[in-house]
Amino acid sequence: MTQIGAWRKETLVGRLESNSQQELKFDGIPHGGLYTQDDAREIVEYARVRHINVVPEIEMPGHAQAAIAAYPELGNTGQQLEVGTKWGVIENIFNPKETTILFLQDVLTEILQIFPSKFVHIGGDEAVKTQWKASAEAQARINELGLKNEEELQGYFTRRMAEFLTSKGRRLIGWDEILEGGIPSDAAVMSWRGEKGGIAAAQAGHDVVMAPTGSTYFDYYQSKDKDKEPLAIGGYLPLEVVYHYEPVPKEIAMEFSKHVLGSQGQLWTEYMPSSKQVEYMAFPRLTALAEVTWSSKEERNFPEFLERLNHHLKRLAILDVNYRRLDSVN
Repeated sequence: MTQIGAWRKETLVGRLESNSQQELKFDGIPHGGLYTQDDAREIVEYARVRHINVVPEIEMPGHAQAAIAAYPELGNTGQQLEVGTKWGVIENIFNPKETTILFLQDVLTEILQIFPSKFVHIGGDEAVKTQWKASAEAQARINELGLKNEEELQGYFTRRMAEFLTSKGRRLIGWDEILEGGIPSDAAVMSWRGEKGGIAAAQAGHDVVMAPTGSTYFDYYQSKDKDKEPLAIGGYLPLEVVYHYEPVPKEIAMEFSKHVLGSQGQLWTEYMPSSKQVEYMAFPRLTALAEVTWSSKEERNFPEFLERLNHHLKRLAILDVNYRRLDSVN
């Protein structure tokens, strides 16, 4: 996994445009790296003394190309893949064999020894089912288990992981796609494709973390004038929109609002080549989301927040954090 899956031979130059016939260009530079167990333990301890809990995510069954490149038997086609060199959603997905499930549970066993987090994230998002539909083995697995379709097969996959984590005293959490195949009662959901999934999950009694793209995706641009901003995936999310987000939707009945654990800011870094650019995308939007999750809706006031934020930005400057200036182009 670390010798093969942790390295790609090159990286896409520029942004991958959706639904386009663009000619892709690559930099020709090998890129990769890995965390040792000791590295991960150091991160966990660094966070612990600062009252931060690190929740690990091991993506399954989609977003699996690097793992399948290292272990072709985990895939569906039998072909030797290379680690992906461009971004986006890719069809390569773990096969649903028992040996694959046990392999991934073995990976989780190693993770549990390092991360004490009550929650363990198994992803579950953007799992394209094309290969399962074309695989005789996957279709046989569906029939063997008495399932209706590929969505229920992913639901079975998720339940197996949930049962495993529960047996170890942990709880499964995954992106809102895990709802589509049915999930165990103690599983939690992160709602990223808007709030619909989170609302449905909360009202079904599942704990929820609200993480919708339109309010919490910090890899989106901070200005409509994209030419004056670092390259990003797209979208537009200014500071004020983040601050006015309310994690408990009005559509959730009062008796179910307790299931909204909070919100999460997402910062996917495929277009961020340095830690300084990550800081630029995170701050001060992360500061705004922090206040959203730490205060009641009635207490929030954006102009007052900006006054206090000016003082906080001085702290970030002293800490050499590369935050985006408030007087930058909007």
